[in-house]
Parts: sequence; C-alpha cells; structure tokens
Amino acid sequence: MNARERVLAVLNRETLDRVPVDIWLVPELVEKFKKHLDVESELDIYRKLDVDKIAWLGIPYKGVVLKDPNEHREVDHWGVKFEKIQANEKTQYGEVSFRPLQGVDSIEQLENYPWPHPDDFDYAAAAAEAKELAGEFVTLGPWISLFEVYCSMRSLEGALMDTIAAPEFLHAALDRIAWSQGEMARRFLEAADGAIDMLFISDDVGSQNSLIMSPASFDEFIYPRLKVWCDMAHSYGARVFFHTDGASELLIPRLIEAGIDVLNPIQHVCPGMDCKSIKAKYGDKVIFHGGVENQKVLPFGTPEDVAAETRQCLDELGPTGYLPCSCHFAQADTPIENVLALIETVQQYRWAVPEQPGKAE
Repeated sequence: MNARERVLAVLNRETLDRVPVDIWLVPELVEKFKKHLDVESELDIYRKLDVDKIAWLGIPYKGVVLKDPNEHREVDHWGVKFEKIQANEKTQYGEVSFRPLQGVDSIEQLENYPWPHPDDFDYAAAAAEAKELAGEFVTLGPWISLFEVYCSMRSLEGALMDTIAAPEFLHAALDRIAWSQGEMARRFLEAADGAIDMLFISDDVGSQNSLIMSPASFDEFIYPRLKVWCDMAHSYGARVFFHTDGASELLIPRLIEAGIDVLNPIQHVCPGMDCKSIKAKYGDKVIFHGGVENQKVLPFGTPEDVAAETRQCLDELGPTGYLPCSCHFAQADTPIENVLALIETVQQYRWAVPEQPGKAE
C-alpha cells in the first residue's frame, strides 16, 4: 500500500498492511527537517520518512490585498490585522492587533462591510494542485470556519457575549461568513472534480477544561450551518474532517449528527476526552485523527516518552478507525528525535486487524 491507499483504508475501515502515520509541522520545523534529511521540499520530507501524509490544500487569493501603513503588520482578507511577534531568535508568530468587528453594533454596518467574495480565489490553480497531490496522498482542504473566523473579527470574549446579548447580530454575521466560506469551498470541490478527499472545518468548541459555549448555543448558532457544509461536502463525494481542541466530548454526538467523518485532535488530557472512553462511545461512528500529546510529551519529553505516549494512543484509539498524529502542529522547539520517535513507533506497531467480508487489500 502507498500513503494514499493506506489512509483511505482507514477511512473506509478496510484491512491495512500497517498503521498509517501523519505528522503536522510548523514552518520552522519543516525547515529543520529539510536540512536534517537533505531534501528540497516539504513533501520530500514525508516521502523520505515514509509518512502517510494527508496533504493540505489551499486556494490562492486573487482579490484586493488590504494594506496597513505599519510595515510590521499583516492584514488578512477578513480585515483582521496581525502584528509579527518574535517569540525567540528563530520563531515568529502573528498576534491579532486589530479586529474589524469590534465596535460594530448594527446589522446595517455588517451589510456594508467588505466581506471576502468567492470570486476572489483562483480555483483553477487550486484544482490543478489538488489533482496532482491526489495521485499520491489523501487530500485535505480548504480550511473553513464559522465561529473561529467570527472570533478573529470580533474577539473571543465579544463573540461569546454575543450568543446571549446580541444573537441577531451574531446570526447575521455568521450568515455572511457561512456563505463566503461555504461557496468558496463548494466552487473548489466543483473545480477539483473528486480530487478533494476531505473538507477541513475548524471550529474549536472546547477549552482546556470545558466547552467554550453551551450546547444550546452550539445548536442555535453552529449546528445548522455546520450541517449545511457537511451535506454539501458529501454531495461532492468528500468527507468532513473536523478540528476542535479541548474538552469537547459533550458536543461530539452533535458533531456526528451534523455529518462529520473525522474528528481531530482528541486532546485526551482534557476532561471527558479519555481515549478509551471516546473510543468506546464513538469509535464506530467517526474516525479519530491525532491523539499524541503535544503540550508536554512531544516537545519536552524524551524519545522514549514519545514512543510510550504513541503506543498508548494506538492501543486505546485503535485497532481500526484511527490515524495517529500529534494533537496539533509540532512546534518549532520540538526535537526532531521526538517527531521521529512518533513516526517510527507507529510504523513498527502491529495489531491484529480482523478480516472483513469484501474488504480485501
């Protein structure tokens, strides 16, 4: 089996030759791996390590690029400004410095806001890349979101207050975000003609200790729009890969009802997210992706610690319906040896996968 066949076998709950392994690396770590392996491209990292990479897809933006007079700031197509923060001598990240919906208080102002238009993206170029990658890897993308986008434009605190204090305003904003993102994704699925295996929806519903919103608020503001997106993806033959960090167990049944197919990242250190419990409750309804603890073990543990953590995830989230990976992107200061320990542990792991009628390799 190659990388694509192996991941598809997990998604289809078919017989495997070995367990697949995916890795997520921040750009700084990608560069370290390029030097370590003496390769030129990111994809060559995965090829050389025999990683079953799920390839990320994006859509080039061709609309008007917003400018900020401060050269240290970047502005995305939602109008959110990011200031470059130097975390250490080798690592930068973008921190939001301006949110365009802070201070906005009327639906009329929302109507006059320059929302990103689906016409502003290059679907032909994106589809060509998707078709090329799909010959070798399972493909994932584009990234779309409802509440995360709103939070970036409004602030997390403001967005959560709006669920109680300004529900009509929140509905109006989410309608515009849902249309812009959903139509962009639909046009990409149409242009890619089957080359997109999974649509990536990211909307954190859990924090480190609890949900970030009540189940009632999720049902009112997120669930109906999420279901429309899931139905749309399925109509094009794509699965839905849903990302939510944190203690999100209480909403997993609703995510499954909405139509998600893969749940990421299974942050098992959070309350209610124990791997054995999650597997027992939902293992026959959804595929799991992630699992390997990424706040302490992967960045700060020894390779032996990472191997033990990885084996435990394999034991408790397997034997079928699981795609091992870190809980989130391995960060810049994560030792290469620890990432290699994760990969090698999965590749060397063996479990007895029962034969299933009509599901041969």
